[in-house]
Amino acid sequence: MGRLADYHAAEHISAETHADAYTRPAFTLRNRLRRLVWNLCWLLLYRPSPRPLHGWRAALLRLFGATLGPDCHFYPASRIWAPWNLSCADHVAVADGAEIYNPSLIQIDSHVILSQGCYLCGATHDYNHPDFPLIAYRMHIEGYAWICARAAVAPGVRVGQGAVLGLGAVALRDLKPWTVYSGNPAVARMQRRRPGMDGNGAQQENEETTLGAIEIPSEPPAAHPPDLDRGPA
Repeated sequence: MGRLADYHAAEHISAETHADAYTRPAFTLRNRLRRLVWNLCWLLLYRPSPRPLHGWRAALLRLFGATLGPDCHFYPASRIWAPWNLSCADHVAVADGAEIYNPSLIQIDSHVILSQGCYLCGATHDYNHPDFPLIAYRMHIEGYAWICARAAVAPGVRVGQGAVLGLGAVALRDLKPWTVYSGNPAVARMQRRRPGMDGNGAQQENEETTLGAIEIPSEPPAAHPPDLDRGPA
């Protein structure tokens, strides 16, 4: 069964605001003004800041409503769509070019790494609705997960603890804990060694579980009929 959307534009934006549904705003005027101010702050104060000034960029994100634990490293070319919809634990790293598109809350747990150019996509469109409205999902990236360079996570996907999404891979469904994924769509390849596990234990677990970990990906959450026909939240 598909996940329920956290935000459905058709339930928040009246058709009276614009005759053409395809060019109708997906968010309220207040939301758009807030993002305008944040984008100006990003352009003038966040993006030009020297790379070592992680505390400065974290302070700017907190100023706009982000919840950040200690020692979070957001690099200057990282992009966050809505800081007020971002909750990070401690020791989170978000590299240059990484983008967090979060019309709804995205929670990132401790020691998560988002590498260069990766993309967390928190929203899509209901293509079976006559107005093609935007729909957004809450997302959770659990501790010690690694989203590698150029990889993408589809709306509503949950990344399990310690999971690895490989270079350029696309996650269309939930990623199991301590499992390495690659490909488009991403499929499980092997188990990742857990902290405290010695080399022999990791090798034995790989041999026992790799074949059973291979999955056949399904469509992204937004494409499931239960999401599209669910009615009001």
